[in-house]
Amino acid sequence: MLFACSCGKNKSTASTAFYYWKTNFKLGAGQAALIKQVGTNKIYLRFFDVNWNKDRHHAYPNAVVQFNDNLAGLNITPVIYITNGTFESMPDTAVDNLAVNCNKLLGSLVGEQHVNYNSVQVDCDWTLTTRQRYFNFLLAFKKLNRHQLQATIRLHQVKFKERTGVPPVDKGVLMFYNMGKLNANLRQPNSIYNDADAEKYVPYVTSYPLKLDVALPLFWWAIHIREGKVIQVYGKIGHEQLDNRDDFEKIAGTDNYRARHSFFLAGIYIKQNDIFKLEETTAAGLNTAAKQLVKYLSQQLNRTIIYYELANINLSEYQAETIRQVSDRF
Repeated sequence: MLFACSCGKNKSTASTAFYYWKTNFKLGAGQAALIKQVGTNKIYLRFFDVNWNKDRHHAYPNAVVQFNDNLAGLNITPVIYITNGTFESMPDTAVDNLAVNCNKLLGSLVGEQHVNYNSVQVDCDWTLTTRQRYFNFLLAFKKLNRHQLQATIRLHQVKFKERTGVPPVDKGVLMFYNMGKLNANLRQPNSIYNDADAEKYVPYVTSYPLKLDVALPLFWWAIHIREGKVIQVYGKIGHEQLDNRDDFEKIAGTDNYRARHSFFLAGIYIKQNDIFKLEETTAAGLNTAAKQLVKYLSQQLNRTIIYYELANINLSEYQAETIRQVSDRF
C-alpha cells in the first residue's frame, strides 16, 4: 500500500487525434508516418463549411471535402464549420431546414466513403445575438443525426458562460488557442498562445458543465502589416519564406521581418517596408500550454487531445515523441 500511494500521477488515459482542415483529403508520407508513430488513427475531418449567401438570402455549403486518399483504418469524426454570420442573417424559421440540409449532405459524403462514425463535431463561434438560433440548430441536428454531438468551445464562452450559454450537446471541445488579439504591435505576445492571456480564462474551465476534450495548436501564421496596420494574416508564409535574406531583413522583436523591396510572394503583393510578424506554437509552447491547462480541467477518463492541424503540420518542429508527451500530461 505504501508503494501504491507513492507512485505519483496516474497513467494518462488521454488519446491523441488530429484535425484535418484542407479541402482535399490526402495524407502525405510524413503525415501518415506521424499518425502511426503517435499510435493513433483518430482524425477530426472537416467535411464542409456553411456560409451565408447575401444575394440569395440562404445558407449554402462551401469547401466541401474532396477525397483523394483511402480512409481505411482511420477513425473519422466529421466536422461541420458554420460561420456565425450564417446565424446572424438567417430567420428563425430557417434553422430546422439548415439542420436537415447539413445532415443530408453529411450522410451523402459518409455514405460515398463508407465512413462509420460515432460522433459529429460542429464548429461555430456563436455570440449573444446568435446563441438561440445556433442552439436550436444543434437540437434539431441531434434529433436527425442520432450520433454523439460535440461543439467547439472558445475560452471567452467558458469565462462568460452565463451570458453566452452552454450548447445543448454531449461533449465540448475546448479550443486552447487564438486567445490574444491580432495587432500591429511587434512586441505584443503571441496571439495563438501565451500564458498571460490564457491565465485570464483557464480558472473558469473548472466549473464548465460539459465534458471537455481539448484542442491544441500545431500551426503558425504571418501577420502582414503595412504602415502600422494589419492588412491580412497568412498561413502559407513562414520561416522558409521570411528567412530569405534577399527579400526580408529581421527586425526588433522575436520573429519580425521587413520587406527589402516590393515583389509578389505566392500571389501576394508585398510592398517595400511591409512588415511580417510571425506567430507560431513551438514544442516548448505546447508543453507549457498543456501544463497550464491541466491544472484546471476536471477529472475525465479517455479525454481526446486534438491537434490543429495535420494538413499543414511542420514535421521538423513537431515530432511524435513531443506530441505523445503533451497528450500524456492529460
